[in-house]
Amino acid sequence: MTTTAKPKIWVPGDWNAFFGFGTNILVNVLTLTGLLRFVIGMPDELVFGRILPAVGLTLALSTFYYGWLAYDLARRTGRTDVCALPSGPSVGHMFIVVFVIMLPIKLRTGDPVKAWEAGLTWVCIQSVVLMVGGFLGRWVRQVTPRAALLGTLAGVSITFISMRPVLQMFLTPAIGLVCFAILLVSWFGGLKYFRGMPAGLVAMAVGTVVAWGSNLFGLNYGGLSLAGLTESFTHFGFSVPLPAFGHVFSGFEFLGLLLVTAIPFGIYDLVEAIDNVESAAAAGDSFPTTQVLSVDGVISLVGCMMGNPFILAVYIGHPGWKSMGGRIGYSVATGVMVILLCWLGIVPVILALVPVVAILPILLYIGLLIGSQAFQETPRRHAPAVILALVPNVAAWALGQIKGTLNAVGISSVDEAVRAKLAGEGVLLDGLEVLGGGAVLTGLTLAAVTVFIIERQLWRAAAFAGAAAALTFFGFMHGERIGLAQSPAVAAGYLIMALFLAGCAKFGPVTPLPVDNFSAHD
Repeated sequence: MTTTAKPKIWVPGDWNAFFGFGTNILVNVLTLTGLLRFVIGMPDELVFGRILPAVGLTLALSTFYYGWLAYDLARRTGRTDVCALPSGPSVGHMFIVVFVIMLPIKLRTGDPVKAWEAGLTWVCIQSVVLMVGGFLGRWVRQVTPRAALLGTLAGVSITFISMRPVLQMFLTPAIGLVCFAILLVSWFGGLKYFRGMPAGLVAMAVGTVVAWGSNLFGLNYGGLSLAGLTESFTHFGFSVPLPAFGHVFSGFEFLGLLLVTAIPFGIYDLVEAIDNVESAAAAGDSFPTTQVLSVDGVISLVGCMMGNPFILAVYIGHPGWKSMGGRIGYSVATGVMVILLCWLGIVPVILALVPVVAILPILLYIGLLIGSQAFQETPRRHAPAVILALVPNVAAWALGQIKGTLNAVGISSVDEAVRAKLAGEGVLLDGLEVLGGGAVLTGLTLAAVTVFIIERQLWRAAAFAGAAAALTFFGFMHGERIGLAQSPAVAAGYLIMALFLAGCAKFGPVTPLPVDNFSAHD
């Protein structure tokens, strides 16, 4: 249906979504600021004067664009419940670009600017992958079962989105659990706060009061102090993003190091974005996949050319913001907010004023919604495939925890003796490395094979197993780098699986289910 009705830019539910999504973006901006300052050791003039203004520009362009895309869909369809896609800096990639790219180069050269330049070039390469891959996005959505897409997304949300926040919440339960309860009774329980105050704002306010009040009793919940708050005001000022073309091209001197991670993680971005567009479609809002992916790449490229070393991503969580009442305005308002925060030097003040643990329950809430959506929006018989899609991401998360622990105690390389000791304790590090390598693609392909077996479409199952063999052989799955024969044994296993399934399809007595009973996009 086409209509000329003018959609409302702002509705009351946008307040809830704005405080929820806005605080989500705020947490990510605070996190990347801390990584740059305390892990890489970048000087404040570089972080607050060059990088954060570019981050603000990138996020504003993105949120404005997705607000317009939602406005256009609402105008064309006449619907009043269209919700904009959430977007921001890719959470997983914030840690990857810092620990895998920038930190090693900082340690090698001793120069934080060189580390920044390498990060810019890494994002430049990934942006190109996104722009090119955008033209394949629609086809991938058409041939891949919804259970595979949403199941993989659920795996990411349960592990990399939810686990760290919930652990931090229980380290400071007086704030974390109270704020979580404030959110749940409103967003799940339907409770309305005083004069319709958004639950996200109430949680932040209560968490801040508890944190500062605890200082009166010497408990120091949240780690806030008057000295830190006073010092944060010295960063007030006005900084706009400046072109960083020369810095982007300088980073190409590290091209060999960058390519082995930029291309596979660019493909990860592609699959993750497709997953999130599919999640929005399952919630009733169908956006053009090719356009979304291509614009992500273009805006990320603009951002890196202005000094932002963090790739842009369509976020998990569209159904959550929609369920809160978010429509178009929350996305636009978040863009305005982030411009003000990053260009006026307000970020350090917020870091010193509001405890991060008061904001983290929002991420756990989003994880709950996305995890449940994988089961609610797919046929019940596909539940085994959804569970299988979770497993590689659990392995990748566990692998990160183990390696982080080993690094913390000074074990930078794991030899056979250490691996044997770990195996003796039931920790199969080799298995976690194989299963967790390229977890998103692994979960997607395994779940797709399972769905097509359940639906008795064995030729399609064989095709996905064959694709898994090729991806594994070239290192996109079950490996740490791109190259030939990166995991030959696993690739051979997938190939044998594909041949077996093809043989069953041709010679087996399996009777396919009726064609109209299932389509790949169900």
